[in-house]
Amino acid sequence: MLTASEARSLINSRMELADQAAIERARSGDADAFRVLVERHSRALFRLAFRMTGSESDAEDVVQETFLRAYRQLGKFDERASFGTWLYRIATNYSLDLMRARIRRSEQSPGLDPGADDPVLSARSGDPAPDRLALSGEMRKHLAAAMDELSAAERTAFVLRHFEGMSIEEVGRMLGCQPGAAKHSVFRAVQKLRRALEPLVSTAK
Repeated sequence: MLTASEARSLINSRMELADQAAIERARSGDADAFRVLVERHSRALFRLAFRMTGSESDAEDVVQETFLRAYRQLGKFDERASFGTWLYRIATNYSLDLMRARIRRSEQSPGLDPGADDPVLSARSGDPAPDRLALSGEMRKHLAAAMDELSAAERTAFVLRHFEGMSIEEVGRMLGCQPGAAKHSVFRAVQKLRRALEPLVSTAK
């Protein structure tokens, strides 16, 4: 019997083979083939962008722009790579651009609240605290404020590692940095969140 990780690996391998077939047809001008790729990957991309940007409208923009860029660059895609990972990298970079632009706007207009209704709070992960904490009421408010204190790189690294379940090496590739730098970003994010939430956790015990 296959283990959970082996089963996921088998599913991913089958998806990559299916992706390759669709990519070949899309490169030949088959619009329906590219639509298959969009349908296959759009939900995962939206989830990623939603957690990173904290905005449904921004997440929709990220998905649309990601597939637009992928379509334009389809001829340059290296078929030895994972198509899903390639899309994630495009989406991550564009999400980072949006987050940095939002921070700049917030600095220019201090009254704006870039973390309002942050959807990252509605997601749970199987990883250790703080992201496994019960996200409700007072905890939601404090976590929203704590997430806003993270830099764009820290928030992205945290989401990719603790929500998307990526390895440190994968996070580094997404951020375009060495694994050591990615690990440091994740560590800083976790430390900041723990410090911010520690008073509430201690009270709840």
